[in-house]
Amino acid sequence: MNENMTGRARLLRQRQTDAEAKLWSRLRNKQLNGWKFRRQVPRGRYVVDFFCAEAALVVEADGFQHFEERAEHDQKRTCYLEEQGYRVLRFWNRDILTNMEGTVCAIYEALGEKPAPIPGISRGRKQ
Repeated sequence: MNENMTGRARLLRQRQTDAEAKLWSRLRNKQLNGWKFRRQVPRGRYVVDFFCAEAALVVEADGFQHFEERAEHDQKRTCYLEEQGYRVLRFWNRDILTNMEGTVCAIYEALGEKPAPIPGISRGRKQ
């Protein structure tokens, strides 16, 4: 990994978005059944938002600019990462901020885990 990518990753960690901070609060310290995630990790020519090496899983938090200005770039980035053997999950920042439980459930499923129970919601049990 070159020094330029390491410096960029460090800078991105210092300038995280609200959605990245909120998601990181749920991914850090092996909170998802022991899966270790790191944030702002260089992978080839890109820095990915969140990375679980053990599962070869990349999780990206995308802001509105990704919809309008960066859609083509994001598609190329996803293709590159998939060619390197990684699975890529993308979430809109708005979804992370307004539906954290749904976001975490999708990550659990990508890890091959059953989603953690959501407090106050019955999962198919008859009352």
